[in-house]
Amino acid sequence: MIFSTDHLRTLCAAATIAGAAAVAHAQEDPLPSWNDGETKSAIVAFVEAVSEEGGPDFVPVPERVATFDNDGTLWAEQPMYTQLAFAIDRVKALADQNPDWKTTEPYSSILKGDIAKAFPNGVKDVLKVVLATHSGLTSDQYAAVVRDWLETSRHPAKGAAYTKMVYQPMLELLAYLRSNDFKTFIVSGGGIDFMRVFTEEVYGVPPEQVMGSSAKLKFDIVDGAPVLLKQPEMDFIDDGPGKPVGIGTHIGRKPIAAFGNSDGDLQMLQYTCLPPGPSFCLYVHHTDAKREWAYDRKATFGKLDKGLDAAASHGWTVVDMAKDWRVVFPD
Repeated sequence: MIFSTDHLRTLCAAATIAGAAAVAHAQEDPLPSWNDGETKSAIVAFVEAVSEEGGPDFVPVPERVATFDNDGTLWAEQPMYTQLAFAIDRVKALADQNPDWKTTEPYSSILKGDIAKAFPNGVKDVLKVVLATHSGLTSDQYAAVVRDWLETSRHPAKGAAYTKMVYQPMLELLAYLRSNDFKTFIVSGGGIDFMRVFTEEVYGVPPEQVMGSSAKLKFDIVDGAPVLLKQPEMDFIDDGPGKPVGIGTHIGRKPIAAFGNSDGDLQMLQYTCLPPGPSFCLYVHHTDAKREWAYDRKATFGKLDKGLDAAASHGWTVVDMAKDWRVVFPD
């Protein structure tokens, strides 16, 4: 049975009338950072519908799979992706070992602080820098470098640790879904090894439930110990149409709920919500210039253009960050 827009509105109305006592089976409000309204009611209505054994939209526990994008969906992605900020700092840290970078683009512009000039070809240039600064390390060495950087670096606009730039409402949503027997996965265009360093501690999502873009790895024995060495060559891009491919390859089950914020998430939401059956798709729309950033159709990072049109066409839920979120960040 399709979880249609009309059916969703009916369930939302029922959830609103029932009030807070009916939310999450008469427990305390599981989404306290979400303002009461259609968006919050839609989430609760869906979760209750698929969890109601014997109900028309009941979904067995093993099939309750929810996928989340990371950048811009679970944590901030402005003024640039966090992993790109890490790669830029790595260029600076490795410059003495690579003297030719002073005269070679995009490294030369990065070292001069001209970030806009460094990436004229967009993703192509970003991948070049990521591969150059991430390869040559074992998986353990790389994880240690990332962990140290996350502990010592601060967001350029907010001054907070990057792991504090997560969205409190989405942390609550992750916990709410898991309390209703959903298995939550991160499916992101970001680097899989980069995210796996912090996702369990920050989001409660273990590394085996994280999918992302990846460079090739090579197995070797170094000083008698088995290691995986990161290679300067991409293996898989987990963005756009790559997301459903990654989900099919690594999860083996089609999600019934998907959450994103950009056009790079569109195919994941289509994969989740276009087939018949109970499903829920949500876009985080960045509308809050005061507490975070306001951007969508013309954004450099996190462009949301085709996704907005698709959400309107298919009746997917769109979060108005300024309106729907009582707070944005945990602190």
